[in-house]
Amino acid sequence: MYKTIEEYLNALKDVMQDADPALLQDAQADAREHLFTGLEVARGANPAFNETETLQKLIDEYGSPEETAAAYREVERRTSPALKQAVKPRSLLGRFFGVYTDPRAWGGLLYMFIAFITGIFYFTWAVTGLSLSVSFSIFIFGLPLALLFLLSVRGLALLEGRLVEALLGVRMPRRPLFSHPDMKWVDRLKALVLDRQTWLFIIYMLLQLVLGIVYFVILVTLLSFSLALISVPVLQATFHQGVIMFGNQPRIVPTWSYPLWVLGGFLLLTIFMKIARGIGQLHGRFAKWMLV
Repeated sequence: MYKTIEEYLNALKDVMQDADPALLQDAQADAREHLFTGLEVARGANPAFNETETLQKLIDEYGSPEETAAAYREVERRTSPALKQAVKPRSLLGRFFGVYTDPRAWGGLLYMFIAFITGIFYFTWAVTGLSLSVSFSIFIFGLPLALLFLLSVRGLALLEGRLVEALLGVRMPRRPLFSHPDMKWVDRLKALVLDRQTWLFIIYMLLQLVLGIVYFVILVTLLSFSLALISVPVLQATFHQGVIMFGNQPRIVPTWSYPLWVLGGFLLLTIFMKIARGIGQLHGRFAKWMLV
């Protein structure tokens, strides 16, 4: 028999200690919300109710920790992240060029571009929110402002997690951490301040600007250079003038070298796709370590 919701959540954590941390967080968030809401409804109907007996009835309806863990594992097995590794070709040439059929490479490529935009927004929001919260902390309205900022941080963390899961294929939390609706705003602010995940995501928001700039520079440099090599024959044949600079003068490359330019650009583009896939995998691990 579990006397409190925390005892049930701790038992659920023990049963799911080998599960994905993001899955465990979702399971605990759902269980906490269900059991707390059930107790609140019972309390509203009969203020003199026996909380331990009511909680046990709710647990019997919801399921034991073992049953809940088994149900979540089964759902996770059927609804795992959509991005999967492409079928690995057997030949060396197929493995090299098979990156174009790997969803993780395209997801990493798209995330490298989006990270530059989100990095600017996250950094601006974090710096502005922290500055205003600290500056107005001496006033009465400073604490509600800090609470709103920290709540927005947790919301952005959930949004970033969904973005990472969708593009990089890394399982991230899909449920926000449940908080009691009747909690006083001072208690809620205290819980957010003492939660390490809040500060980890603020650090993540600040680092995302640096990472986003690095990703964007790599994206623009390698992508533009590879496409430029591929387009050399087309541009030279269209404009009938040199497009490659040797010294201070454009030079016309011989016609027989056209396939070499295209091949070189295609090889560079293939290497870039592999880099994008690797960056996506590394960033997914980093995001999971910081946000879960």
